[in-house]
Amino acid sequence: MLRKRGSVILCGAFLFVTWNAILVLLLWGRSPQPAQPGREQRELGDGPTNDVVADVLRMADVFEAELENQKKILLQIQGHRPLWDPSNKGRVQPVPQEPVIPVLVIACNRVTVRRCLDKLVERRPSAELHPIIVSQDCGHAETAEVIGSYGDKVVHLKQPDLSDIAVRPDHKKFQGYYKISRHYHWALNQVFKNLSYSSVVIVEDDLEVAPDFFEYFRALHPVLKSDPNLWCVSAWNDNGRDGYVDPSQANLLYRTDFFPGLGWMLRREVWEELEPKWPASFWDDWMRQPEQRRNRACIRPEISRTLTFGRQGVSLGQFYDKYLRYIKLNSEFVPFTKLDLSFLKEETYREKFEKEVYSAPVVTYEDVKRGQLKGSGPFRLQYSTKDSFKIFAKNLGIMDDLKSGVPRTGYRGVVSFLSKGRRIYLAPAPGWTRYDATWG
Repeated sequence: MLRKRGSVILCGAFLFVTWNAILVLLLWGRSPQPAQPGREQRELGDGPTNDVVADVLRMADVFEAELENQKKILLQIQGHRPLWDPSNKGRVQPVPQEPVIPVLVIACNRVTVRRCLDKLVERRPSAELHPIIVSQDCGHAETAEVIGSYGDKVVHLKQPDLSDIAVRPDHKKFQGYYKISRHYHWALNQVFKNLSYSSVVIVEDDLEVAPDFFEYFRALHPVLKSDPNLWCVSAWNDNGRDGYVDPSQANLLYRTDFFPGLGWMLRREVWEELEPKWPASFWDDWMRQPEQRRNRACIRPEISRTLTFGRQGVSLGQFYDKYLRYIKLNSEFVPFTKLDLSFLKEETYREKFEKEVYSAPVVTYEDVKRGQLKGSGPFRLQYSTKDSFKIFAKNLGIMDDLKSGVPRTGYRGVVSFLSKGRRIYLAPAPGWTRYDATWG
């Protein structure tokens, strides 16, 4: 019935245009009337004259105006074509909307969650586009009171299973890591399965966010969504200490093979892949295993968009005093949503990055350490073994640990950082093909 109706409307439109064209021709063939001119004569002029050229020009003007009117009518008809399509019967045409990207705060028993929530509430551009969901484990009353004080500015979820987890005897000291993994599993299921969000930014209760934290994730959301070779976007640079990053390049972004965490965006499709095999403990190192990463990368910034202020936790301050407390938090608002981020696509990025790295002059560790480099850089410091990487990294002040062979912030084995104001690429030899999982 709808198809037949569409054909009738199209035929009607054709006949309408044809009739109007014939009408114009007939009017031009009529003799001028002595009486007051009617509507047609006022529109068409005073009728034919002895000046043939002038008559033809006036006729052309009239036809042009009439055809423009017919064009407008046909465009209006065309705009309603979806209503004729039988496949659209009963459907409401969708209105394009901006994506809603919630922030999930993983909390437990730290009342300092207030510092985290204050910055999130202060810096989010829209409560509708960025709802804040606080998932609390541990059942700590004072922390629950702090979270509750935000009222409807946040959604407060409480993880219901507070029981101890049965672990093997040598893992009793790691009970906290097991509970964290259980909490993540529960909280992410709430976000994706119960609340039906398509993506989420995850932070822990000891993170402070930068002024452009929301802008950063909003701009990179479509990049993550469109690139199957990406599986997360992180706000964190593991080597982002002051002096190791370039403050003049707050807009600089990288691909990295290392899962950074500490403020990261995940899509529902990836969670559906990970959830059935989610580990009982040490979830972040599990994410860094080849079986989960599957050669996918994350996006990370030159200058971190999060800062951790939580020295006390299950990790007992591991790395905090030496590295984490000195991470530089970005203070300059970068309008990422207005920038062209197409360079982050895998083939484009890889080709440009490798060209820059392997066209850089090779230098020695001694020259880098002593600051005796000539020129503005960048420079390449080459390693060939696990031991040479760890020695160079440790002595130059960057993180030297590897997970399944992948160095922190590494992309195709390359770690980028500043040393005494010069860009250094700590890189494997040309022709690198894969990570060695035994380097860990």
